[in-house]
Amino acid sequence: MNTESLTTQEWERKIGDQIRSLRLCKNIEQTTVATQSGVSLSALKNLESGKGASIKTLIKVLRVLDRVQWLTTLAPPITISPLQMLTRKNIRMRARHRKTDEI
Repeated sequence: MNTESLTTQEWERKIGDQIRSLRLCKNIEQTTVATQSGVSLSALKNLESGKGASIKTLIKVLRVLDRVQWLTTLAPPITISPLQMLTRKNIRMRARHRKTDEI
């Protein structure tokens, strides 16, 4: 499956399916995960069914399921190769506002 062509809704379902499968493999009930993570049962059901959830809910549930390391794949650290550092004079600290051409 080409993941680059997935819609937002398809990603939500895919992530929800993985979380539900993990919870079931660990033989944990939804109410237990909701209570231990501090989220409502409906928020957990929405997450698992792919109906939308906040990042906060996702993080809390992943902590209870011992899968916080999944988050590092979502936001890997940005690295610069040593060769790029040699060719660069200054490391950029902020984005520059683009100038517009005036007619």
